Amino acid sequence: MQDISSLRNGIDKIDDQILQLLVNRMNLVDEIGKLKRNTNTAIYHPDREKEIIERLSKMNTGRLSKSAIEAIYLEIFGVSRNLELPEIISFLGPDGSFTHQAAESRFGAVADYISLPSIQSVFDSVETGRSKYGVIPIENNQEGMVKETLDLLFERNVFIISEIIIPVNFCLASKKGNISQISKIYSKDIAFNQCKKFLQDYFGSKNEEFFIQVDSTSKAAQLAEKEEGAAALCSHIAAKINHLPILFNNIQDSDSNHTRFYIIAKQENLKKTDKDKTSIAVKLKNDDKPGALVDLLKEFQLKNINLLKIESRPIKQIYDFKFWFFMDLEGNILDETIQDIIRQKGDEIKFLGSYMNLC
Repeated sequence: MQDISSLRNGIDKIDDQILQLLVNRMNLVDEIGKLKRNTNTAIYHPDREKEIIERLSKMNTGRLSKSAIEAIYLEIFGVSRNLELPEIISFLGPDGSFTHQAAESRFGAVADYISLPSIQSVFDSVETGRSKYGVIPIENNQEGMVKETLDLLFERNVFIISEIIIPVNFCLASKKGNISQISKIYSKDIAFNQCKKFLQDYFGSKNEEFFIQVDSTSKAAQLAEKEEGAAALCSHIAAKINHLPILFNNIQDSDSNHTRFYIIAKQENLKKTDKDKTSIAVKLKNDDKPGALVDLLKEFQLKNINLLKIESRPIKQIYDFKFWFFMDLEGNILDETIQDIIRQKGDEIKFLGSYMNLC
C-alpha cells in the first residue's frame, strides 16, 4: 500500500499535466476570441457550454457526477470568456445575494461583477453599455413572477439571452465551530421562515432575541463575520465572500424552492438548440374587442406553437386600464412558424428573446 507522500506526488504530477492542458486550451480560446472580435460575435454561448458538459458527462467519468463536471467546467468557461473578451456583468445586489450566486454559477468567480441596488439599475447598466450582461430574477416557483422585471422587459430595449435556475438553499455559517458557542443568529425574515424546522431542532430553546432580523442574508453574513459568537442564515456565496465557515448546509425546510433568473444583453444572441424558448410581449390593438386574445392564441394553435406561460401586466404609460401580455412560447425566433406570427402581428408583438429552455 502506498503512503500519503507518494500518493501526493502522484497528484502533483497529474496537476502539472492538467495545468499544461489548461494552458493549451486557453491558447485556443484566445484564438477564438480574436476571430469573435473581428466578426463582432457574442462571447457568451450557453448552448455551446451545455453541449460540452453533455458530451463530457457521457464519457467514463469515474466518481465524478454530472454536477461535479458542470461545476468544474463552468469555472473553466468563466476564465475562458474573460480571456476572450473581459466583460462586466451587473446583477441585483447586494454581494452574496442569490442573484450574485446565479451570476457566478454561469460566469464564474473570475468575472468582473457590479452589484447594483435595484432591478431597474441593472437594466440601466445594460442599456447604456456600462455592463455587457445583466442578471436579474424573473420567477420563484413558490412566489410567482417578479413584476418589476416583467415591466422593464416591456419598456426597455434589451434582450433575454439565457435563463438560470438555482435552488434556494440556506446554510448556517459562523466562526464558532460549535453551535453551543453561538450567541445570536442574524438573517432576513424569509430565511428564518424557510428554515423553521432546522431552527426548532437545534435552537428550539432560544428566546426571540436570539434571532435577529436584518435587511438581507448578505448583511447577516457581514455581521456574523464581525461579531463574536454570531452566526448567519445565508446563501453559500454570502458565507464564502465573508470568509465564514459553514456549519450546516441546505437547512431549508423544502428542497423544492427554486428561483429563475434572466441574463439580459443589449444584443440578441440567436442560435437554435434542441430545446428552445421564446419570450414575447403582446399589446393587442383591439383589446376592447371580444375574443381579441383568443384570436391570437388560435394563431399559435394553428401553427402548432406550444404556449408555455402567459401573464398580464398593466400598461403604465397610459391613463386607461389597459394591459399587455408576457408570453413564453416553445421554440426559437429562427423557426419559420414563430417568424410568421411575428410578421403577421409585428405591430402588436415585441420580441424579447430566444434562449435555451431549462425548465
